[in-house]
Amino acid sequence: VIKNIQWTAGNNFTVERGRQQIEEFISTWEVHESWLHWTEFLQEEELKYSKRYRYRVCWSVPTRRKPIPRATASVYFIIEISKIKPATLPVEVFFTLESSRLIHRAEQCQFREKWLKDIIENKIILMERL
Repeated sequence: VIKNIQWTAGNNFTVERGRQQIEEFISTWEVHESWLHWTEFLQEEELKYSKRYRYRVCWSVPTRRKPIPRATASVYFIIEISKIKPATLPVEVFFTLESSRLIHRAEQCQFREKWLKDIIENKIILMERL
């Protein structure tokens, strides 16, 4: 079962509301409690037929021995508001993982904790090789 939330309508959208809804959406993901994250707004993009709002959610697993993690994993969100469709329709939400080109639709994709682990493991392997 793919979990989703009720996304706000385009006419009710604000940058802060977008950040809050991303947090709400992330809370539906099944990730271990040891994962911590923070969310930041990156930029607004004006397109011909829509407006896009970009956010980054940075994930890590700090521990007592290593409170500053060796690597982090980022998930990038795009909230898109159509200029053509009625403003009362919900915003469209997409996300991509750092180092991946695949674009996931929020309502059509089940997030996997393994994706975050893979990003961090690959970064650590790369750092050790350098």
